[in-house]
Amino acid sequence: MRSLFIHGAEDMRFEDVAMPEPGEGEVLLRVRYVGICGSDLHYYFHGKNGENLVREPFTPGHELSATVEADPSEEWAPGTPVTVHPARYGTPVERIADRPHLWPGGDYLGSAANLPHRQGAAAEYVVVEKHMLRRLPDGLSLRDAALAEPLGVALHALTVARDGAGDLGDRALVLGAGPIGLLVVAALTARGVEHVAVGDIQESALARARALGAHEAFLVGTDEIPTTAYPVVFECSAAPASLTQAIASAAHAGVVVQVGMLADTTIGVNLAPLVSKEVQLRGTFRFSTEIDEAVDLLAANPSISQVVTHVLPATEAVTAFETARDSASSSKVLIEF
Repeated sequence: MRSLFIHGAEDMRFEDVAMPEPGEGEVLLRVRYVGICGSDLHYYFHGKNGENLVREPFTPGHELSATVEADPSEEWAPGTPVTVHPARYGTPVERIADRPHLWPGGDYLGSAANLPHRQGAAAEYVVVEKHMLRRLPDGLSLRDAALAEPLGVALHALTVARDGAGDLGDRALVLGAGPIGLLVVAALTARGVEHVAVGDIQESALARARALGAHEAFLVGTDEIPTTAYPVVFECSAAPASLTQAIASAAHAGVVVQVGMLADTTIGVNLAPLVSKEVQLRGTFRFSTEIDEAVDLLAANPSISQVVTHVLPATEAVTAFETARDSASSSKVLIEF
């Protein structure tokens, strides 16, 4: 079989490797589609994602769809279409028993946080634990199912916004209309939020947001974005100026959810309105169970699939990564195996 490996910054190769064999409690999958995430872009273009440095040949990829190739227990029939919850949880912590994705010691497909690295799914075949599998409902294609993981991230941001209870209110602002921002828009509209506004520096990204149901769009740098106007704001770009805008745009006693992965460095952000308006700034990280809702939402709302703008074969992976980096011309890019 063949697998993609990142050896360092801008050094990615499609190489022959031995076929993996599933052990007890594991299943061999034939990978069909893998989405390129922002973390994957960092690993390829910079050789690291935040503090996580590529220290050995490393297969990226945690957004995937596949078919079951072999299950030694015969519980999963060959050919069954699935997506994958890519997390293995760590040591339970009683205080956050309901947030296993935050327990220390866990790992994630396609992560270089630990050594040896947790190899990812950008390969023809991959072995995963059976508890990670999610069967696809009838009508949900393998192509569209590759969005389940990032849509789970978006849905978890909504969970964080409402702090696990209550509704999201009738107005929300999303800053940054890249793939995750667009999926937040899709999740908000699916949840029935009456007015979803979006801001981005690219008109093409705003056009995609409108197609997904956004009611208002602001071209950042040109349009004036309202201040003290939105009960909840989702910052999805990870740009410091955007976080400043998010806090300014949040209503009194509003909530700002930081979805974009901020750089691991000191940044300049104006936090003064955070105090005067009693705004809550909340972080959000991956997800826990939301991938199950994501699968159902994708099946019920086929229009969400338009977040995918490009599908390229694995032999053109470098081109796929370059395309994914160009936010003016692309949104979610998939690699097909």
